[in-house]
Amino acid sequence: MTGTAPSEFAKLLDNTAEDTEILLSELLSDKLMPDEIVRPKRLVDAIRYSSLGGGKRLRPFLVVASSAVFGVPRQAALLAGAALECIHCYSLIHDDLPAMDNSDLRRGRPTCHKQFDEATAVLAGDALLTFAFEVLAQEDTHGDPAVRCELVSSLAVAAGGNGMVGGQMFDLLAEKDPTLGLVAITRLQRLKTGALIAFSCEAGAILGKAAPEMRRALRGYAHDLGLAFQIADDLLDVEGSAADIGKPVGSDAAAGKATFVSILGVERARAQAELLVRQAVAHLDLFEKKADLLRQAAQFVIDRRS
Repeated sequence: MTGTAPSEFAKLLDNTAEDTEILLSELLSDKLMPDEIVRPKRLVDAIRYSSLGGGKRLRPFLVVASSAVFGVPRQAALLAGAALECIHCYSLIHDDLPAMDNSDLRRGRPTCHKQFDEATAVLAGDALLTFAFEVLAQEDTHGDPAVRCELVSSLAVAAGGNGMVGGQMFDLLAEKDPTLGLVAITRLQRLKTGALIAFSCEAGAILGKAAPEMRRALRGYAHDLGLAFQIADDLLDVEGSAADIGKPVGSDAAAGKATFVSILGVERARAQAELLVRQAVAHLDLFEKKADLLRQAAQFVIDRRS
C-alpha cells in the first residue's frame, strides 16, 4: 500500500483525535451560547464524561481524510466530524443501558448510567443526538446553506430507523435468534455500524460538492469498510482482552448472538475482512494518491487491537 508510513498514519490519527477532543470539549462545555438560557450542570457532566477522554475518533478521522481529497478546509471537516462523534457517543450511552446491552464498562470506565443514573444517561444521549444537528446547521460548518441541509439530512438518515437505530433493533432481535444467516447479519451490521461509517466517508464529498461518480466511489469504499470494521469487532470480542478493548469481551457468545465469527468461524471471518479491505481500497482508484490516507485507514480497521 502506497503513501504515508504506518507510524506516520498513527500519528495523523492521533492528531485528528486530539483536535476532535479539543473541539468537542469546547462545544460541550458549560459555556452558554448567545441564545441559550441554561446548561444543567449534571447533564453537562454526564455528556462530557461520556464524550471526552477516550476513543480513537476513527469516524471524525474518516470525515477529515475524505474532506482532504476535495480540498475542504480542515476546520469545517472537524466540525462535521465532531457532530458525527456526538451521534456515536450518544449511541454508546444508550447501547450500554440495562434495556439494551446492559454493560457496566466502557473505555475502561463505568458506563454513563453507572457513573450517574439511568435517567441522566438517557437524557445525555438525547442531548448529544440533537446537538449534532445543531453543529451541522452552523454557518461555520459550511457557508452554503444547501450543503448544510444535505449534511443534516444525510446524517439523520444514517442515524435513524433506516440506519443505525434500525440496525440496533435488528441486533436486539438477533439475541433471540442465534440461527440468523450471513445475509441477515450483513444487513444488520450495514445499518448498525456501516451507516455512520458511510456518512463519515461521504461527508467529505458533501462538503466538497463532489461529482456523483466520486460520491459513488466513496459510498462503495464505505460499504466494504463498514463490514470489515464489524468483522474486526466480532473477532476482538472473541480474541481480544478487556484491558485492551476497554469493555467486557465474550459478550456476544454469552448472549447467544449470531455474529460474523459465529457463522463463519475465526479464520474465514478474518479472510472475509481482508477481502473487504481489498475491495474497499479498489473503490479509491479514481482518486489516485489523494486517497492514500483512506487506504491506510482501511488496513488499520482490521489490524487494530482495540
